[in-house]
Amino acid sequence: MPEVEYQVLSDVKKAFLKSGVSVKKSELLRAGVALIKTLDLKKLNAVISALAPIKAGRPKNDK
Repeated sequence: MPEVEYQVLSDVKKAFLKSGVSVKKSELLRAGVALIKTLDLKKLNAVISALAPIKAGRPKNDK
């Protein structure tokens, strides 16, 4: 996942904390999955098409 998307999760967690609610990253990701289920395929395709492309797989370790 790109760093900018991790930052979004961090920002949302901070907003929740500011409002007095503690939330875990995994809970936010699960909420995203629940929201995906509510979208029709046309809207979901638009969201997916707008994502920045990333390389598949894990980065190699620099040793």
